[in-house]
Amino acid sequence: MKRIIENILFPKVKINQALLAEKLHKKTIVITGGSFGIGEQLCRQLSEINCHLIIVARTKEKLQQIQQELQNKPAAIHIFSADLSDEVQLNQFIQYLQQYSVDIVINNAGKSICRPIMQSLDCFHDFQRTMQLNYFVPVKLCLALIPQLEKNKGHVINISAVNVLLAPTAYWAAYQASKTAFDQWLRCAEAELLIKGIKVSTAYLPLVKTRMIEPTAAYQHAPTMSRQQAADHICQLIIQQRAYYKPWWTLLGQISSVFFARTWVNLMQFYLKKKKC
Repeated sequence: MKRIIENILFPKVKINQALLAEKLHKKTIVITGGSFGIGEQLCRQLSEINCHLIIVARTKEKLQQIQQELQNKPAAIHIFSADLSDEVQLNQFIQYLQQYSVDIVINNAGKSICRPIMQSLDCFHDFQRTMQLNYFVPVKLCLALIPQLEKNKGHVINISAVNVLLAPTAYWAAYQASKTAFDQWLRCAEAELLIKGIKVSTAYLPLVKTRMIEPTAAYQHAPTMSRQQAADHICQLIIQQRAYYKPWWTLLGQISSVFFARTWVNLMQFYLKKKKC
């Protein structure tokens, strides 16, 4: 039953590999958070194309493993180990990128946390960390690479969450606020970037089966999109250069979020009270 629901909610998309290869031929693509999950899947998929991949993530050993496994693929793969939430390491990565001519930036790195406010009273650092990695890092990276992207008529692709478009949910204050912050920044900057010839796309993804959702017990049996499907939708954005991808049912959720906002809050209160019993 779960598989049937997933097929309905997240129908597969067929990628035109020849067109994707044509779009990315000898292009330089930066992928943040490329060692696990969606980032890793995307790296493996794009490695079949004659392009230049620059993968950044914290886990050096995993990056080296990916590079080793893909060394005979058409793509040239360079890795950079860094915790981008660390200002010094972020600056080092930005300096490293100056030796290249970047065509596409895929902002995939992110930090997720699910925690009740009442358990966060002494955890202000949770909000700082999520805001740092989910908002300040991509902003600074984009600002640093805009000159290269303008020169190359490049493309910024942000991997966001469908929750950004829907009513806020209890326990997700730190995560949703930080993801929404960069989404708003990019939408505000979009017109200016388009004038400079820089395309902007956002993938509003639903739950994707990655290690990020593993700590959240409620998600263990929830319908999820596969990493392959998520990577396919990102590839489709590269090909079509559309402004966004979002699941077909998102519009229903957005309308409900507007007309039933207070009802949603009441339902969450009922759920939280019942959960304590």
